[in-house]
Amino acid sequence: MIDSLVVFVVSLLIGAFGIFVGAKFVVDTEDYTYALITALIGAIVWAVVGFFFGWIPLLGPLLVFVAYLAVINARYPGGWIEAIVITVIAWLSVLVVLYVLAVIGVTGFEAAGVPGT
Repeated sequence: MIDSLVVFVVSLLIGAFGIFVGAKFVVDTEDYTYALITALIGAIVWAVVGFFFGWIPLLGPLLVFVAYLAVINARYPGGWIEAIVITVIAWLSVLVVLYVLAVIGVTGFEAAGVPGT
């Protein structure tokens, strides 16, 4: 149980870092705590919507992703395009961090708060 909690917290911190980087580049926001809360809300929304709709072929994953984008869109200024760009930058930056951590043997290749990682 403790191991799972540690993995979740570390994954959430990495996911929040990705959102922080995306938001910094897109909307010039520099608040890691805000990104951390956004990542937590995004992870919860992702899990809940995925539970109820994720099983629907093709449509389910799309609904889950749109729900996640809605969280980013609601939490950061701008519109849907900015939310998409923040998400893409977050995803790419998390991939880089996870790759480096996996290469040095610190963690696996996943993070909470950023979909697809």
